[in-house]
Amino acid sequence: MSRCTHSHDQGQIHELVIKDLEVAYRTNTVLENINLQTHCGNSLALVGPNGAGKSTLLKAIAALIKPAKGSVTWSGEKNTQCRGGEFAYLPQHEEVNWDFPITVRGVVEMGRYSQLGPWKKFTADDNTAVEQALDLMEMNGELAERQISELSGGQKQRAFIARAVAQEAHVLLLDEPFTGLDRDHTANLTRLLRKLTKENRLVIASHHDVNTLADIFDHVLFLNRTVVAYGECQTILTEENLNLTFATTAHV
Repeated sequence: MSRCTHSHDQGQIHELVIKDLEVAYRTNTVLENINLQTHCGNSLALVGPNGAGKSTLLKAIAALIKPAKGSVTWSGEKNTQCRGGEFAYLPQHEEVNWDFPITVRGVVEMGRYSQLGPWKKFTADDNTAVEQALDLMEMNGELAERQISELSGGQKQRAFIARAVAQEAHVLLLDEPFTGLDRDHTANLTRLLRKLTKENRLVIASHHDVNTLADIFDHVLFLNRTVVAYGECQTILTEENLNLTFATTAHV
C-alpha cells in the first residue's frame, strides 16, 4: 500500500473531503449522507448524543472501517492510501491498556514504527522526531521516562498525542480526549491542541461538553447519524441546532 507524504513546506493547504459517506454494521445503518470539507490548520469537534456515530465517523476517516458507500479523501487521495502515516487515531481512554509496562518515551517511539526502513532500526532522524514530539507536548525530561500507568489523565492524553506527532501525522482523530480531565488539564490540553493546528495539523475530536466548544475548537459538526449542522462554532452553536441534534436519540 502506498503512503501519502504531504508536507507543508511551501504553505500548502490540504483538504479532507467526505462525500456521501454511509457506514453500516450488518443491516444497521450507523451513518448516512455524511458530507464534510475541512483542511489543515483547523480544529473540529464532533458533537451528538450517545450512539450518534461520532466514534464511527472518526474510524471511517482513519480507514479503520470500510464504508458501505461514499468516499473520504485527504489532499486528493483516498484515505485508504494514507493509513501509513497521515492519520493518527486515538481511542477513548477506557480502550487503552494503561497497565502495559512501557514508558512515555516508549509510547512516543511507537509512532516511528511505520517510518522505519527495511532494517527496522532507529536512525538519527527517528530520534529527532521523538524528541521534538516530546518537547511539543511538554513531556521531555523526567516525565519521558515515567511509566504510563503513573500518569495523570491529562498526561496520558499528551503522551498519545506525542506519539501521533512523532508519526508525523497531519490528521489527528481523537475520541473524547477531554473526558475525565479537570479544568486545569482541560486548559493545558486545549493550549497544546492549538499548537498543533498552528503547525498546520488538522485536529478532529468527539466532544460532549457544549459549554467548552467555542473555547477549544474552531468548527463544530453536530451529528445524529447524519449531519445536522456544520460550521464555525460561533455561528453554529445555537439552541435550535442543539435541539435538532439531541431531541431524538439515534437508533444505533
